[in-house]
Amino acid sequence: MKNIPTSDLHHALILCRMAFFSAAGFSLVINLLQLVPTIYMLQLYDRVVPTGNLSTLLMLTLIVMVLFLTMGILEWVRSQILVRVSTRLETLLNERLFQVAYKQSLYTGGQRAGSQPLDDLTALRQFLTGQGLFAFFDAPWMPIYIAVMFVFHVWYGWAAIATAIVLIIIAIINEKLTSKLLDEANGLAITGRNLVNKNLKNAEVIESMGMLHSVRNRWIEGTRQILILQATASSRAGLMSALSKLIRLSSQSLILALGAYLVIENEITAGLMIAGSILLGRVLAPIDIMIGSWKGFINARGQYKRLNHILLQIPDDTEKMTLPVPQGEFKIEAATVVPPGSKVPVIKGISLTIEKGEVVGVLGPSGAGKSTFARALLGIWPTTNGKIRLDGADVFAWNRHELGPFIGYLPQDIELFEGTISENISRFGEIDPEKVVNAAKMADVHELILRLPNGYDTYIGADGGALSGGQRQRIGLARALYGDPVVVVLDEPNSNLDEQGELALGNAIQRLKQKSVTVVVITHRSNVLVHVTKLLILNDGLVSLYGPREQVIAQLQQQLVKPQSMAS
Repeated sequence: MKNIPTSDLHHALILCRMAFFSAAGFSLVINLLQLVPTIYMLQLYDRVVPTGNLSTLLMLTLIVMVLFLTMGILEWVRSQILVRVSTRLETLLNERLFQVAYKQSLYTGGQRAGSQPLDDLTALRQFLTGQGLFAFFDAPWMPIYIAVMFVFHVWYGWAAIATAIVLIIIAIINEKLTSKLLDEANGLAITGRNLVNKNLKNAEVIESMGMLHSVRNRWIEGTRQILILQATASSRAGLMSALSKLIRLSSQSLILALGAYLVIENEITAGLMIAGSILLGRVLAPIDIMIGSWKGFINARGQYKRLNHILLQIPDDTEKMTLPVPQGEFKIEAATVVPPGSKVPVIKGISLTIEKGEVVGVLGPSGAGKSTFARALLGIWPTTNGKIRLDGADVFAWNRHELGPFIGYLPQDIELFEGTISENISRFGEIDPEKVVNAAKMADVHELILRLPNGYDTYIGADGGALSGGQRQRIGLARALYGDPVVVVLDEPNSNLDEQGELALGNAIQRLKQKSVTVVVITHRSNVLVHVTKLLILNDGLVSLYGPREQVIAQLQQQLVKPQSMAS
């Protein structure tokens, strides 16, 4: 038998199954107690009214009140069970889904970055505590009510079955008419929210170049499509709900008429006539609630499918054996790298070695694959073919939590996180003041930080607050140098630096060289190349030149001389 993969969501629901069984058990007792009003009405009409016995009326009323109180308590307990199971479900999955959302952003290059998995989990949790789910717990006990109606009279039983079948057919038609529209609307709504988030992040660009009108119109067009789909689905659902209500009310009146006929024919008592109408309402109630809450059910089903799909698509990290402290030697073996979201390789089967303590400068035209090379070197993006090995081990297979403290990375786009400067430099781990200051001094940003209102305790927002691009870059550099990294990768580290910043960068590279730290510097500027020991020239994802700095520069000069000689 073929093994069908199961997701963490499925496992979490299995862990919570006893709570669902308990809720189902309470539902059984609650639904049995729902017969109390019918039996009470029957006793009043057939025993109390004909005899005029007030003591019987008092005792029956007291018993009924106690049963109603019991039913109320059981319903409250059932709701608390579902509240707790929904809370447990989120507790079991929120950490995993945070990791999924993070990896989804990492492996798609930020194209699908967002909190949608966490939003879906919250919405699913809310559905589990709503009235819609209670209808699904109550529906299985409908046969009990129908059986009681057969006990009252066979025609009552068949009338209940016929009405229930008609309402079930309406529920199925409602599903066919609305589910596809609502799924499409939900998909567009998710896309629209992601678009808004991206636009808000680029508000300065939109404002400066007068793009607001065009961007807003694009969003409004998407919103209009969502509203059309939702309005159509709601209109159809409203029609089905109205038809369901009409049939339910009509059936309860018709069964009264049927009961009156049976009373006239002396086949049932007057009490059974009223009790039959009440019990039919109880038979139809779960179906009526399901039709009324169908939109919530469809949304919950979509959320479950999305969560199940993404949890299967992005499996949990497996436990990896701890490796020795890295030394910083890279061996790249016919590595091919395809950026997430693309099908075209940017790095095309390159092979080279970077020894421990070497400072390698990476040059090449735009689109040559320099930043992709940096991400692959650090194991951020995996290779599709070949291997990138750090100290002999596949860099993508290292335990990231254990490897991270030995890696320094300054990306091309500087991102600081909400928190204090000291928290940012210490990577939001335990703050070691001495290491924080040392890293800041290596990046030559210590004096600048001291001049800020609260020094290292200055709080900055996610966008860097009032810090300039150069200041953010130097704080990012300090973060990369924090602790004792053995590998430091700097992607365009001087893109926002002034002359003083360039000098500080050169000093930092020199200190790293003295400490035998492996450094890879990607740059378009030649100033920093004086500090490198090797040069790597990339062109269209291939190694054009690689070797000692003087040798590569000599080869470049020869390549420049040849065209001039041929032209002359």
